[in-house]
Amino acid sequence: MGLTKILLGKPGLLYVCLSLFCACQGQSGKENPTQPAREIGGPFENRDYMYMGMPSQIPSADSSSGLQENAPRIMVTGVVYRLNPRRPAPGTIIYYYHTNADGRYLHKPSVPVSMPPNGQGQTHGYIRGWVKTDSLGRYKIYTIRPGVYPTRDEPAHIHLTVKEPNDIPGYYIDDIMFDDDKLLTSAKRLAQPNRAGSGVVRLVSKDGWQVGERDIYLGMRIPGHPEEKTLNSLKGIQAGEEVQSFIPWHAWGPDKGKRTCPVCAYGWYHGILYLVKQEPDWADTRKWLMMLEEACIKRDTALTVYFVYGNPVGYTKEKRMQELSRIGRELGLKRIAVTFVPSFTDEESEINLNNFQPGDMNSFILFKRRKVIDRFENLQATEGNFQKIMNALDGSENEYFHLESPTYH
Repeated sequence: MGLTKILLGKPGLLYVCLSLFCACQGQSGKENPTQPAREIGGPFENRDYMYMGMPSQIPSADSSSGLQENAPRIMVTGVVYRLNPRRPAPGTIIYYYHTNADGRYLHKPSVPVSMPPNGQGQTHGYIRGWVKTDSLGRYKIYTIRPGVYPTRDEPAHIHLTVKEPNDIPGYYIDDIMFDDDKLLTSAKRLAQPNRAGSGVVRLVSKDGWQVGERDIYLGMRIPGHPEEKTLNSLKGIQAGEEVQSFIPWHAWGPDKGKRTCPVCAYGWYHGILYLVKQEPDWADTRKWLMMLEEACIKRDTALTVYFVYGNPVGYTKEKRMQELSRIGRELGLKRIAVTFVPSFTDEESEINLNNFQPGDMNSFILFKRRKVIDRFENLQATEGNFQKIMNALDGSENEYFHLESPTYH
């Protein structure tokens, strides 16, 4: 009889053993001896619930008990990454749990992984499970779309906790939430802490499943984590975080004269935000615009490029509109959106919400399904640098990239 089975039969012993186990996990490790591990991730109530009923062998894919319900079936998948340098993280355990289709956490004694309520009536219910990333850092969770709480005060969500293959204790990360959920307001998006990256997913349809991609970046925005200093040394929005809506002026391109949001209207496939914050080398900028225009034509609807100029020096709307429309006309641009904002800290356009912090020469923010996949700083318009950007886009394509969003009836 396995240890887990023995402990589950003796609740008192289970509590003691789990408390001891978590205490051991809370010791500082070799990776960061000066930082007590118990401080990593901040306060985490009921951290030990992650280990209740955990099997000794954990696969990289799991099917939840919720699949017995009459509810939309979803598959959440992604890659877990380490930072500095960014690379896949095999052997990482992800614990998940969520409500049933009615928005409740229920205990079902007939379900082996169901968690009995504690003395305060707290339970993670019966829709819960674990996956461990494979050699390439990948995981898959097959389950149902959770219901909204009966109070309807929170978007539907899936709770996630990760346990790295080291002595850092498990820590919670941003819940998985759904981009099409009407309860996921702009205010709630902005309030998310981006722990291990954004948890908001955009669903696509494949073989009767709704598929959402949630990549996980270990240590990102996790207080006290050894990787925290690495992230703090980087400027602005990073891979894994969500590009927020903003409305630049369009001087040239398909939406000339309008104020169309880049990620709202065109954020489904790949996008590039080419950001310039001060007077550039216009010859170099023109060369970049031509190379990116060719990429847009070649990739068709799978790529949209926005040039965003945010130089506050001598700014007037009329001056900037004339200046940029002349460039678009001279270059014969048809696909690239040539846009501008008064500055990258401008509040009226809401571009300030993104914390872009462009480099002195330029920045290129690459995104897919609204999430940043990479960023590059201060690149001259060379064929090598252009190919570096194209390779980053190609590297993020997968079997779900060209799929459409689900149709709801």
